[in-house]
Amino acid sequence: MNLKKTQRAMVNYVALVLAVCALAVIPAQAQKKTPHSHGQTAAQKSKRPQQNYSCPMHPDVTSKSKGRCPKCGMDLRPVDQKEAAPEITKVSSSSEQLSKLNIPDIELLDQNGRKIHFYTDLVKGQTVVINFIFTTCTTICPPLGATFARVQKELGDKAGRDVRFISISVDPATDTPERLKAWGAKFRAGDSWTFITGDKPQVDDLLRALGASSARREDHSPTILIGNDSHGIWTRTYGLAHTAQLVQLINDMIAGKTTTTAEGN
Repeated sequence: MNLKKTQRAMVNYVALVLAVCALAVIPAQAQKKTPHSHGQTAAQKSKRPQQNYSCPMHPDVTSKSKGRCPKCGMDLRPVDQKEAAPEITKVSSSSEQLSKLNIPDIELLDQNGRKIHFYTDLVKGQTVVINFIFTTCTTICPPLGATFARVQKELGDKAGRDVRFISISVDPATDTPERLKAWGAKFRAGDSWTFITGDKPQVDDLLRALGASSARREDHSPTILIGNDSHGIWTRTYGLAHTAQLVQLINDMIAGKTTTTAEGN
């Protein structure tokens, strides 16, 4: 009987010793894992890239926080590090030769409320200069309108005869034909200058086809398109380039020549 008690006591003692050892091992393992886990988190944090912002028109303007470009007033956009280099190329002040655009023949409205088919009535067989505006804009759009006005005046008789100006609203829900006509009058828009609006889905389709679509109207493209449909030549360039340089680009386009560059002001 005493032997059985002794055996039970030994078994209980061994179990107690094993339990104590197990409890001692757990904190030790936790201490080993904890620094490793914390170090991994710190490394992950240190590798997290700093979010930067830049102007879509002036990529040299950068900031570590949101704000507006001091040059053109546009909202600064988050910079995607993977896309930063292509974006700078795309919005460069130099002209960019394009392949022939596939321009849809969408039915829209001009500033006089007349229904027009964009391609057949405005672009087909023509040399055209296209920009993108909205009438409530107080930053980049007025300078774009003023630039068109100076170029129109400088071209003289060629405006309307050899080249046509087109301003497409990126806010068709607000920009009625009447509003566009009043906006154009501020810049003494002549008969060679057509303003375009219409139903938003159709206008959005056109903007996408021209490479000028944006999620917000404030972020619309500040570039202009110059094209000679007869020769299938198109160029995208800086919308606020010097007047003389834009006139040269347009004259080259009228003649069916490839273009060079148009530097900004």
